[in-house]
Amino acid sequence: MSVKPKPVHEPRACDGALRRAFDFLGKRWNGVLLGTLMRGPAGFAELRFAIDGISDSVLSGRLTELSDAGLVTRSVDPGPPVAVSYRLTESGQALLPALTALTKWASENLPSPGGEAA
Repeated sequence: MSVKPKPVHEPRACDGALRRAFDFLGKRWNGVLLGTLMRGPAGFAELRFAIDGISDSVLSGRLTELSDAGLVTRSVDPGPPVAVSYRLTESGQALLPALTALTKWASENLPSPGGEAA
């Protein structure tokens, strides 16, 4: 009795660029921050208020990461009073179509916290 060899399975490789995008945008709060800034520049307190559950230290760290990645810029108006605001850079704005499409998809396909699609 002969045993047939199992076919060799070639695992599918995830696209490297897509993986990097989801690793970065999927990091807690990064995508949400970018989505919040889609509506225009915002100050630190505005962002903290708009994103329920984010701590000051995490917000500060995520804004630094987004800035280091070239997606967000920080501007300071010396005042008085001193005002700091964050806005999407050109590179960050290039994400707007993708973020808008994800928002639309989620509202049509993912259940809201109440259990129904939005």
